[in-house]
Amino acid sequence: MTQNKLILAHLKEGHSITAIEALRDFGCFRLASRINDLRNQGNLILKRNKTVLTRKNGNVTVAEYYLSPSNSVVNGL
Repeated sequence: MTQNKLILAHLKEGHSITAIEALRDFGCFRLASRINDLRNQGNLILKRNKTVLTRKNGNVTVAEYYLSPSNSVVNGL
């Protein structure tokens, strides 16, 4: 299964995803590119900022993607 299909299935299950989760769970180094591919296929994927704690106890803001509840496109899954 392709990274696009894996990520879309993950989002359709109601989960959100960040770049580090995409790398860890799907081996995807370029989540923003995969999200762009999925958006170009007609999926309404939204982005919000999420603050996470670093290993050195600092904070960093990352992008978190999620599927809009009004997403009505089914792409062969």
